[in-house]
Amino acid sequence: MLDFDVVVIGCGVAGMTSALYLKRANINACIIEKNAPGGQLNMILDINNYPGFKSIDGPSLAFNMFEQIRELNVPYKYANVLEIINEKDKKIVKTNKGDITCKGIIIANGRRPRELGVEDEKKLIGRGISYCSICDGTLYKDKDVCVVGGGNAALESALYLSDICNKVYLIHRRDEFRGENMSLEKIKNKDNIEIKTCVKIKKINEKDNKLSGVLLDNGEEISCEAVFVNVGNVPMPIKCEGLNTDEGYIIVDEKMKTNIDKIYACGDIIKKDVYQISTATGEGTIAAMSLIKEL
Repeated sequence: MLDFDVVVIGCGVAGMTSALYLKRANINACIIEKNAPGGQLNMILDINNYPGFKSIDGPSLAFNMFEQIRELNVPYKYANVLEIINEKDKKIVKTNKGDITCKGIIIANGRRPRELGVEDEKKLIGRGISYCSICDGTLYKDKDVCVVGGGNAALESALYLSDICNKVYLIHRRDEFRGENMSLEKIKNKDNIEIKTCVKIKKINEKDNKLSGVLLDNGEEISCEAVFVNVGNVPMPIKCEGLNTDEGYIIVDEKMKTNIDKIYACGDIIKKDVYQISTATGEGTIAAMSLIKEL
């Protein structure tokens, strides 16, 4: 059984920031992550509101951050956390690849894309259903695709795909978009993006075990080869008896401390008003510094 002073769960912005501060304070810490380092950074095409970078794509920023962690020799464990067990003198992080004991934990496992909730959606993931245009967009070069959503992620996806795909249908359930006006104006000037508002996808059409189109709730059918879903996010689940949460989001105080001794949380997994890269960085710093003092 492995043993560390601190286990950081999640290798996104907040988790990597916490690990950096822990290591520089000579705290024996490791990071556990079940997906690629960077979390949702890997799904962002263009970042232009993060200090120090006029513009940078998410995967590049994630790589830069992870390189810092690697240079500091922070142990990285690729595993899925199954449960946190809080004992009197130690904590046990149970994973699908064995248990890890530690004195303190920082939970930074973030969020995942929200699903549409229509029939056969899960069945067709990777066969026409995607939640990441950067990851899967090139698979549909010169094809017709749909993007669902009304925030910045949906607008950025539509713009990105318009340079790859033949036709992009942007589908939004409301008549107004929540995304930035600058992106919306760019979309309106794109000849191969068609906006459809006040409609929802009612049904996914399938042919030969692949997505072949969608049926909207106004009766209209659209033939397409992929649907890129950008309808928000939900917190990643974490099993820990007694941990205070609100709709899956972990409740913390101003020091990022949870209601359980020596367990902290930061980033997109916590209950807060603003979900940004800059706030995740600050919260990761606070969580690490707070736990360092407690240890």
